[in-house]
Amino acid sequence: MRVDKTVREQGSPLPSPSSSFPLLLGADLCENMPCTCTWRNWRQWIRPLAVVIYLVSIVVAVPLCVWELQKLEVGIHTKAWFIAGIFLLLTIPISLWVILQHLVHYTQPELQKPIIRILWMVPIYSLDSWIALKYPNIAIYVDTCRECYEAYVIYNFMGFLTNYLTNRYPNLVLILEAKDQQKHFPPLCCCPPWTMGEVLLFRCKLGVLQYTVVRPFTTIVALICELLDIYDEGNFSFSNAWTYLVIINNMSQLFAMYCLLLFYKVLKEELSPIQPVGKFLCVKLVVFVSFCPK
Repeated sequence: MRVDKTVREQGSPLPSPSSSFPLLLGADLCENMPCTCTWRNWRQWIRPLAVVIYLVSIVVAVPLCVWELQKLEVGIHTKAWFIAGIFLLLTIPISLWVILQHLVHYTQPELQKPIIRILWMVPIYSLDSWIALKYPNIAIYVDTCRECYEAYVIYNFMGFLTNYLTNRYPNLVLILEAKDQQKHFPPLCCCPPWTMGEVLLFRCKLGVLQYTVVRPFTTIVALICELLDIYDEGNFSFSNAWTYLVIINNMSQLFAMYCLLLFYKVLKEELSPIQPVGKFLCVKLVVFVSFCPK
């Protein structure tokens, strides 16, 4: 009675439980309903967005290329640049689509993170090759970024292998210690073998990672030498800096490849499910095919 009296005095009836329940239920639904425009469900809209950006890029880039060809006197260099641009437009979306697939299905971060970093080398290499072909005067600067990323790719490839092994075989050092002693390959067959276990694992990693330090260092030195006009790229002569830097880079890269080969030889059975040889050959073929014309 007191409640009814208070209600009449205030002039507003109390809502019944049955009438308030839909309101509460609707509030809960609004709170739990995901918004289609938020960053939380970016996996749903990132791929359509990538397709739209690619189509817009095609619509913009192709007329610009045709206009450039009509503007200039078309020579062999311009034709090569135009053909390279066509392959660039084909390469980048394929690579980005594979990267997006990994991001959308990001279920194994310790393995997919280095894979994504390795996949980025394809658009970076193709874009660098296209820019260097169009503007040879700035090729040394874009090549600096490309060569540093090449070392970063080798680092991530080694990280991919070690992450796979440590996740699948927590006692990896004990597995190595139980294996037969691995001797060095030629031309290092006269050197004492590395002790199986932690010593071999550490030295193989160190042998690969030294290239990730040497390569950026020599690249920066090459850039400085180019600015001082003492680089002379392509002229094999001991009077310029290019010859010495090429020798240092090749020795560092060969030793890194040797350590990778030794690492694979020892752990061939454990690495067989991911087929690392084919993956590594693909990485090196991208480097070779992209820059052998230079």
